[in-house]
Amino acid sequence: MADSVAEQIAALKDEDWAIREEAAAALGSSRDTRAVIPLVAALRDPDRAVRDAAIAALTTIGEASVPALAGCLADRDLTLQESAASILAVIADARVVDPLIASLNSPDWIVRMHAAKALGRIGDPKAVKPLLPLLQDKVKAVRVEAANGLALLGKAAVPLLVEALKHHDWLVRLHAVEALGRIKSPESVEPLLRVLFNDRDTAVRVDAARSLGEIGDARAVEFLVTAMTDLDVRPQAVEALGKIGDRRAVPSLVAVVTGSSRPAESRPLDGCGDRWDQEMVAMEAAVKALAQIRDEATIPVLVAALQNTVTRAEAAAALGAFGPPAIPFLLDVLKKERDENILFHAKGTLAQLGWRPNRM
Repeated sequence: MADSVAEQIAALKDEDWAIREEAAAALGSSRDTRAVIPLVAALRDPDRAVRDAAIAALTTIGEASVPALAGCLADRDLTLQESAASILAVIADARVVDPLIASLNSPDWIVRMHAAKALGRIGDPKAVKPLLPLLQDKVKAVRVEAANGLALLGKAAVPLLVEALKHHDWLVRLHAVEALGRIKSPESVEPLLRVLFNDRDTAVRVDAARSLGEIGDARAVEFLVTAMTDLDVRPQAVEALGKIGDRRAVPSLVAVVTGSSRPAESRPLDGCGDRWDQEMVAMEAAVKALAQIRDEATIPVLVAALQNTVTRAEAAAALGAFGPPAIPFLLDVLKKERDENILFHAKGTLAQLGWRPNRM
């Protein structure tokens, strides 16, 4: 009886690249561990299609491929390092933590990127310290994967990420803020509040507000209300208050929706002319936030927001989030309103809530 796996392994050395590619794919489908070493050798194939097929095959074979791939991480051939790191990032096997940590220093940014991704997925706390320097990597994709990896490492990464909030490089601070928001540790609330009010970089302060919303700790509410006076941070502070969902924020959010707390100056949005400004973004965010908090006392405010073209669509969606309690208010709009656009949105929300015209 013919040994198809052996035949496909032999075909990996065929002169025709298409046959080599087909053989690599077939070996992946077989999941036979005998194919691991020949497929690792195929990662050096001069044809890209064959190398890609070998990568897919080794990824499919999985754990059995790991020891051989670990050795590839130290190879002089950077293309081979890239292939091995990309496969290990998917398999995420704890046996290769140390070789992956070593690969964080590779001169090849693709290797560094995949190694950071793999370490985050594996979740070994000893990867925290080696990952941290990559937050200032010259390549954005590496910085992003390092931040993602640290976020996946969770609470073990919090102390060093909090320390990174003081780093001189704003990009390091930015990625640290983002990672802390994803980890959602209560321990990072106070450090993020300090960043919110004291960081010299706008992007970092904005992301601090966003991360505080992701964490959802009510201790941040009063501070976020105060931060709404910072025009650069105002929309994100409003959004964060909605995510936290504390009713103490309602008066401040209502003031944004109604325009009673409108700043004396609001910058025009880039590319939108003078008719559209930052405060309009804050108003839309405040409507969404009220929908998240769902204080029924704010339903009349949202009904009134249907009158404003800036907030109309968001207000209609927000009223739908309240469910049946919003129906009487929307029916009143149908009785009194003549503006077809407002009626369209009101009817749409009523239909979403299960109301039909013949029920009036």
